[in-house]
Amino acid sequence: MALKLSDLTDVAAVQAALDEYSQTGQAAFLHRHGFGKASDFLVRNPRTGDWADSKAIAGVALAYQHPDSGGLGADQFSGGEATVVPRLTRLGFEVRRITDIQGHDWQRHEVALIVADYLSMLTCELTGQTYNKSAHRRQLMQGLPGRTAGAVEFKHANISAVMLQLGFPYLKGYQPRANFQRAVLLQEVSEQVARHHLLDEAALAAVQRPVVLAELADFSRVRTDAPRRETTAREAQPAYLRPPIQRDYLAREALNRSLGRAGEEFALRFERWRLIQLGAGQLADQVAHVSVSEGDGLGYDIRSFETDGQQRFIEVKTTSFGERTPFFVSANELRFAQDHATQFRLYRLFDFRAAPRLFELDGPIDRHCLLDASTYRASFAA
Repeated sequence: MALKLSDLTDVAAVQAALDEYSQTGQAAFLHRHGFGKASDFLVRNPRTGDWADSKAIAGVALAYQHPDSGGLGADQFSGGEATVVPRLTRLGFEVRRITDIQGHDWQRHEVALIVADYLSMLTCELTGQTYNKSAHRRQLMQGLPGRTAGAVEFKHANISAVMLQLGFPYLKGYQPRANFQRAVLLQEVSEQVARHHLLDEAALAAVQRPVVLAELADFSRVRTDAPRRETTAREAQPAYLRPPIQRDYLAREALNRSLGRAGEEFALRFERWRLIQLGAGQLADQVAHVSVSEGDGLGYDIRSFETDGQQRFIEVKTTSFGERTPFFVSANELRFAQDHATQFRLYRLFDFRAAPRLFELDGPIDRHCLLDASTYRASFAA
């Protein structure tokens, strides 16, 4: 007598198929048994919490229950709400629509998988090693059958936001998005980062290595729009309420004097080029690198001009990382920007080592950015 789906009655057989699926991964399991990806329903492995293609699991489970039968192939039965779903549900397994799973919060094991993948790519990026994002995503999604490529991309962006909170650079191409499962994601990223000694070494080396300013003849593609402040942003929490930071790599990068000096030299050349392009070459010759010629503490680095001769005061902040990387401003710079609102410009240089880009913030800095006061000077005299 030919085997039918109704012959699947053994819970242990279904569990065996789910265990094989978890061990081999989605792609290898489906290829081995001749099934395609599920289009509607997935079944959860109660041991791991992973979701698996329901029709493939049912067909292979029959082979475990009836070893001599070879189970049912993909073309020998139909999967779906009227067939596989009630059969697996009757045996006590959770079966859900893919669209329903995608709309629910990520499970802890899912978060652990994607965080590990993210940190692996970030380590490669910081050490200058090549990697393939698409290949990483395909491999990762074998363990996340209930998640779409879009959901995975969005979660990567959430991890980028967490990395910034922990004082790390973030992956290029995954702009930080702050609306995420805060408790679960923060805890998982913090725990994995604490164990990832190679990432620590890579990040530390990346922020401390010196920079040589490369020649750039064409500044026409350097300038870009500033990122917008998130509308959901709130006042920063006190530091003691945030996850502990083992090592603030972004703060260390801000202390990299060769990077800061190279950024200022780049901005100086850009500013002279800008004035020449505007037909004010005589003013371009008068642009001054005042942090060098007059010293630090003025509240800005470069004294330049508008085309009408009015002075422009430029503070330069440089990072080797992405455009949303936080930067550090002193109380003196903040006050100077407020007192000279119509003349002050902050030039933010990013991706500096690879392909320098620049955006401009005019006037008071808190008009554009959320300020987090982290340090005060304590003294015993006014």
